[in-house]
Order: sequence, then structure tokens, then C-alpha cells
Amino acid sequence: MESLNSATFDAIRLLATGDSELWGIIGISFRVSTTAILISIPPSLLLAFMLANGRFPGRRLLISVFSTLLSLPAVVVGLTLYLVLSRQGPLGDLRLLFTQSAMVLGQIALCVPILVAMGHSAFQAADRRAWETARTLGASPLRALLTVMHEVRFGLFAVLLAAYGRIIAEVGASMMLGGNILNYTRNIPTAIALETSKGEFSQGIALGIVLLLLAFGLNGLLHYFQGKGRFAT
Repeated sequence: MESLNSATFDAIRLLATGDSELWGIIGISFRVSTTAILISIPPSLLLAFMLANGRFPGRRLLISVFSTLLSLPAVVVGLTLYLVLSRQGPLGDLRLLFTQSAMVLGQIALCVPILVAMGHSAFQAADRRAWETARTLGASPLRALLTVMHEVRFGLFAVLLAAYGRIIAEVGASMMLGGNILNYTRNIPTAIALETSKGEFSQGIALGIVLLLLAFGLNGLLHYFQGKGRFAT
């Protein structure tokens, strides 16, 4: 118990004193995950809208595929991209393995199924007349899409939170694709795994606190905006 108390105290000290190594790891984690989700949002939500409102061959198959990919383990994504990006792989000449770019690709592969599958459900909850009315009034397809997105904005916000929470806390793909290189590809989850395996818990606890505070903050934002939505109706 004393060692746990000591590790917890050291963790708080590391956070409070602005330890450069610790905050560098936090910065890498947020930079990679934020880049991944910003790249993923536009095509994923567009596809989710098309699956919810379009009628085309293969639509049901695509919905089933993305729903199945929701449960795909991160380590399988990491292994697949590792084989593709390795020297013997088809994209080996790009030399992306063990870089932040490879980590971004892995996190994109993880969050796109969440954005598409859950976004599809959110768009299905929208009143179809919103799209039809906007188009009848002369709105462009993009403007009509934004109108529908505004109607289901709270559901979409929950989808974004779920996707972001998934990728910033995953360890399998990041470890395999990034290599856990200090000051370059070591992010919060891989650092926690490394420090715990070494029996040094201070940094792991500090990074765990950051993830916990992030979860509370994101959920607080979600409840805040949902509350505003209820009061506005």
C-alpha cells in the first residue's frame, strides 16, 4: 500500500511540475488521435448519410460490413497495416512503419467503422423531410446535408466522442505501427503498458489520470450540449 501511495504522489507531482517527458507523451497522443479523427470525419459522415438515405446496390452489405468492423480488435488492425507497410509489403517503399503517420493510419482504420455505423444510426433518426424540404427550397446537396446534420447534431456529437475515446486509448495498433519510440511515437496507452511492464507505476498512473480526466471532460461536454438541446425544444 505504501508503494501505491508513493507512486500516486509521484504521478501527481509529475503532472503538476510539467515533466517534459510526460507532457511530450501526452502531446503526441493528442496530436496523432486528433489528426486521425479530423481526417476520418468528412468521408465517414458522408458515407453514413448515404447509407441512411440512399438506395443503391450493396447498401445492406456495406451496413453489415461496417457493423462487423466495430468489433475488430485493434491488434488485428495493427497486424494488417504492419504487413502492408513493412519492407516486404506493398507500401514498404513509403517507409511509414514506426512513424506517427503509420499510427494515424491505424487509428483512422479503427475510428471509421464507428463513425460510419453509429453515424448511420444517428442519421436514420432524423426526419427525412428535413432533407427533402431543404432540397425543395433550392438548397445545394451540401447545404441540405448540413441541415440534416444540425437536426441530429447531438447524436453525431456522441458518435464523435465514442470514436475519439476509442482511438486515443487503444494500445495494440499504436504499439505495432509506432514502435513506442520515446519522443516520437510513444503515446499515452503504449507508455502506460511499458511503464507497468517495468514495474514503474508513477508515469503510468499520471497518464491514466489524464485519460480519466479526458473521459470525464468529454462526457461532461456531451451532457451539457444534450441539456441545451432539450431546453431548446
